[in-house]
Amino acid sequence: MYLKNLTLTNFKNYELSEIEFSPKINCFVGNNGVGKTNILDAIHYLSLTKSFFNNIDSISIRHGEDFFILQGTMVRDGEEDNIYCAFQKQKQKLLKRNGKEYQRLSDHVGRYPVVMISPADSALISEGSDDRRRFMNKIISQYDTGYLDAVLMYNKALQQRNRLLKDFRSSGKFDSDMLSIWDSQLVKYGNYIFSERKILVNELIPVFQEYYSMISSGREKVKLTYNSHLTEGNFSETLANSVHKDRIMEYTTVGVHKDDLVLQMNEFPVKSLGSQGQQKSYLVALKLAKFEYIKRKAGYSPILLLDDIFDKFDAERVEQIIRLVGNHRFGQIFITDTHGSRLHDILSSHNTDYKLFNIAENRVEVITQNGRTR
Repeated sequence: MYLKNLTLTNFKNYELSEIEFSPKINCFVGNNGVGKTNILDAIHYLSLTKSFFNNIDSISIRHGEDFFILQGTMVRDGEEDNIYCAFQKQKQKLLKRNGKEYQRLSDHVGRYPVVMISPADSALISEGSDDRRRFMNKIISQYDTGYLDAVLMYNKALQQRNRLLKDFRSSGKFDSDMLSIWDSQLVKYGNYIFSERKILVNELIPVFQEYYSMISSGREKVKLTYNSHLTEGNFSETLANSVHKDRIMEYTTVGVHKDDLVLQMNEFPVKSLGSQGQQKSYLVALKLAKFEYIKRKAGYSPILLLDDIFDKFDAERVEQIIRLVGNHRFGQIFITDTHGSRLHDILSSHNTDYKLFNIAENRVEVITQNGRTR
């Protein structure tokens, strides 16, 4: 699977830009702030119906305009699909495949899987458990549409249960029958979410450790651990046992909405032990493991987006990552970097199809294709 072309209209800093891609490696070079990352985010939109960086579509509209349009041609098994994504202020987002509008955006998720590796991934280490739950959710939802529905239904039931707990506190009245309605919903969807997350992490661990060893030459031992209240026993009983505390706190204190993914290096939290370079290697290995897992589930390679991942990496590690992603295990790859000569030197030494683009003044131009300067 690969993206053949992309047209951006009023998307972020681009008024109008049309780009034809290589089916293998595509590199975008230019100074910081010229819009390299915006192209990768446009690809993320076409694949997953939303930005990688935020959930507010209006932020992606070019300044002074009231809409954006993204169009691209996805190729899979020799068949071409035309994807159209548009958003206008005060209106619903519109998504079409081959001219037919989706009634639910979630029906598109997983059809054209994508994995983004970005400096923003540092939130997985530095921020709270919300980011790590989203990480697990984004993997599973790209091959299991039922999982995404389960997460939405669980969150809806959680909101209703929390509202009920607040009402109990304010009114001084308690209704166990009303509470049990939402408990049953939490149990139904929570058990499914827990089961899928547990399978994911168990299967992700050996792949993640293999990638980290390749990137770091085996210098450290890394580990992932899935923490959940549901590992402690029956979810229904756990909810029942927490009712007294929940009534005091006025929210649901147990469930998969409290799950976490513990990230460790040499038996210590990577947040406290790892250097910047080690943490970055950890995140790249984790995302490459995500890529491998989705590929195994989908039966074909997702598109891989590498956004400015080489900052703070030495030249040896940069080349190792390029060599790694340039092999047959990966499909189409998009890379951004401020060092055009670095990418050109590395890519020209490998026998692979690639295009090197320069971005300046909101314009995208091909400067090198398979070693030939345009």
